[in-house]
Amino acid sequence: MATLREKIGYGFGDMASSMFWKIFSAYLPFFYTNVFGLPLELAAVLFLVTKLWDAVSDPMMGILADRTQTRWGKYRPWLLFMSIPFALCGVLLLTTPDFGETGKAVWAFATYILMMTIYTGINVPYGSLLGVMTDDADEKTVFSSYRMFFAYVGSFIVLGCWEHLLGFFNQFQGHNDVYPYDAKSWQYAMMAVAAVCLLLSLLTFLLTKERVKTTPKSNVVEDLSSILRNAPWWILLGAVLFFNLMNAARYTTIPYFFNDVIGNDVQLVILGIAFAFTSSIFFLIGEIANLPGVVAATPLTRFLGKKSTFGWALVLLVPLNIAFYFIPATETGYVVMLVLQVLVCILTGVLSPLAWSMYADISDYAELKFNTASTGLIFSSSSMAQKFGGAFGSSVVMYLLAVVGYNTTEGAVQTPEAMHGLRVLMSWLPAGISIISLLFLLCYPLTTKKMREINAELKKIRQAEGAI
Repeated sequence: MATLREKIGYGFGDMASSMFWKIFSAYLPFFYTNVFGLPLELAAVLFLVTKLWDAVSDPMMGILADRTQTRWGKYRPWLLFMSIPFALCGVLLLTTPDFGETGKAVWAFATYILMMTIYTGINVPYGSLLGVMTDDADEKTVFSSYRMFFAYVGSFIVLGCWEHLLGFFNQFQGHNDVYPYDAKSWQYAMMAVAAVCLLLSLLTFLLTKERVKTTPKSNVVEDLSSILRNAPWWILLGAVLFFNLMNAARYTTIPYFFNDVIGNDVQLVILGIAFAFTSSIFFLIGEIANLPGVVAATPLTRFLGKKSTFGWALVLLVPLNIAFYFIPATETGYVVMLVLQVLVCILTGVLSPLAWSMYADISDYAELKFNTASTGLIFSSSSMAQKFGGAFGSSVVMYLLAVVGYNTTEGAVQTPEAMHGLRVLMSWLPAGISIISLLFLLCYPLTTKKMREINAELKKIRQAEGAI
């Protein structure tokens, strides 16, 4: 039985990854177009093309992690080895060099590819660690819930503090301009976040333990062949990829939506509390709402099962996202937007830990059906789905913004077509993507009953081999 200390330690790992990832999802597209100075079309290409490398690097990392053997285990050592490069690459990503247009484009492509490669190097082993910390399917869901709880705590902290950090470093340099501030402020803010992420990654290495000893029983070709024949893996990959795509589309759109549809000077008063209604507040409230969703994931799955819980959450996301299209840009409308943001994020909070727990189930399924201990390779698909979903979501949004004539010039007045496009991107696009994710999930075969049978068989085999 795993200890509370281990569960918290495991949570720290995704707290670090999520702090970086939420900056990438929420602010990196806006940074590239409105601070760094890339054209919308080139930024869209950047997010799309670099994913071709991820299609290679993620499986490679999974295969490498599966075959790592050290006194610390298979997956934990990577948290130690990659923590410093992880922090450094985050800073480089938000650094704006004093180059010409071509030089800056090269820098953007090179640092983004490097950052995603290092992200793979730490996140694939971290995710795979879930498969060897316990052999109990329900406890894996508990670990996954701790993971997502701390991930959303990290997201809450970084999204709540990010614009304040930018403002602090802007004033520190003696500038008096307004958001989005100058490029140096973004670099310095990322340095502060990177230092925290470095510490959290090291704590995860120190506080966790690998209990299930798995040894590759096949070669690389056989592992790749087995995963390509693994129908549940393909189905879940599609469902999770489109779920991440939906999240990415929303996160990419929100800064643009607030900058132009809502504006930067809206004040709201709710329950006697006055506050500026900004994208940072909108993100922050969403991260708070994620937490009860994460907490509810475990009891909901015990009652409904993982597949049904995932499916019903996706069903509810469709009308909630569509509703954003019809809300007017008025004070009452802004309050309704906040309510919808809370409901959407409670549901995404339920879905996030389920995805990781279901990948652990697929790892067990593969071990029994194909006799392969390819936990890292299978979990690499989760990293790939997250990055592909994030990249395609950002790329699609920026491409569509270019199509509707969105103007990235500071202080530009947007056309009616661009304003309407922003509303569509905030509503109908994520709703449609949620439906596609649901269609994949309906075909998913690993029900609660099926997993109990698989876990019982695996337990007998592992006990006979002395793996547990």
